[in-house]
Amino acid sequence: MNPEVSNQSLLFLIIFVIVPLSLSYFYQLGLNKSILWSSIRGAVQLFAIGYILTYLFDLKAVIGIPLMVGIMIIVAAFHARKKGKELPNVLLVIFTGLILVEGSVLALWLLFGLVDFVPSQVIPMSGMVIGNSMVAMGLALERMKNEFTENRGRLLAALSLGAEPKQASHLIVQKTLNASLIPNVDRLKTIGLVQLPGMMTGLILGGVEPVMAIKYQLVISLSIFSSVSISAMFVTLFMYRYFFNKNKQLLESTEEIKNQYQ
Repeated sequence: MNPEVSNQSLLFLIIFVIVPLSLSYFYQLGLNKSILWSSIRGAVQLFAIGYILTYLFDLKAVIGIPLMVGIMIIVAAFHARKKGKELPNVLLVIFTGLILVEGSVLALWLLFGLVDFVPSQVIPMSGMVIGNSMVAMGLALERMKNEFTENRGRLLAALSLGAEPKQASHLIVQKTLNASLIPNVDRLKTIGLVQLPGMMTGLILGGVEPVMAIKYQLVISLSIFSSVSISAMFVTLFMYRYFFNKNKQLLESTEEIKNQYQ
C-alpha cells in the first residue's frame, strides 16, 4: 500500500463532509455551520501541526518536547474548563491534573524503556494521553453538575440527618467516575476485535511489523486507560466540595457557587 496520499485525492474527502451536512439540512438539526466550520478548522489545524512538528522534530529533545507538551496541556486545560467554567479554580485544578498525569506517564515510559526521549515518539504519544485526559475531565465535570442538580433532594436529606458533604456526595462521586470510565473500559474490551486502534493502524500502514505495532498500541492504550482514570478521579474529588459552602450547606446553583467563592 502506498502510504502517500496526493493532494488531489484529499479533495474527495469532501464526500465525508457532505453526508452529515445533508443529514443536518434534511432533518433541520441546525448544525450546518458547525459541521462546515469544524471540518475546515480541523483540516487547517492538522496541516498546521504537521508543519510545526516537522520543525520540532529537528530541535533538541530537551527543547522540543517540553515546548510542545506544554502547549498541548495549556490548550487542553482551557478546552476542558468550558464544561465547568462556573466552578471556582477549575482551570487550575485541570491544569495541575494534566501536568501530574502527563508527567507520571512520561516518567514511567522512560523508566521502563517503553519510549525513547525523542520528539518523534514522546510528542505524538503524549498528545493521545493529554487529549483523552482532557475529555475525561470534561465528562466528569459535566456529569457531576448534572448529578448534583438531579439529586438535590437526596443530598439535602442526607445533610439534614448529619452527614458530612463527603458522605452525602459519595454516590454522586461514584456515578461521575463510573460514567467517565465506562467508555474507556468498553473500548479496551473490544480493542483489536471491533476496531484496529489508530496508532497500530498507522504503524502498520507505515510498514512496521504487526506484532511490533501491537506492542506500541498496548503501551499507549494502557497508558490512556490509566491516565483517564486518574484524571476523572482528580477533577471530581477536587471539585465536588465547591458545591457546598463553608458551613457545609448545599449551594442551590452554579451561579450561587460562583458568587460564594469569588
